[in-house]
Amino acid sequence: MYTKEEIFKAVSTVLDPEVGFNLVEMGLIYDASCNEDLEVTVTMTLSTKACPLHQMIVNWVEEAVLRELPKVKKAEAVVVWEPEWNVTMADDNVKKALAG
Repeated sequence: MYTKEEIFKAVSTVLDPEVGFNLVEMGLIYDASCNEDLEVTVTMTLSTKACPLHQMIVNWVEEAVLRELPKVKKAEAVVVWEPEWNVTMADDNVKKALAG
């Protein structure tokens, strides 16, 4: 089984196309788990419900897990809207960059 940290590291290879930071730095990845059958679930959100790349980003997350963690048999990214994302959830370097 993979740890939450290993899954977060895999997902950190996915960049938000708008701002160029990875999804983990952005605070968009809320949780991750791997069961005994090597099936990974990533709980995440997007910066806005109107994100035009919604499905593409979900696909990128699933593909990153499968690519970076080769023993994984299935990856599923589940998008949630609670808690609602805001910039305070991002790492400090992202906050500074986005503050302009």
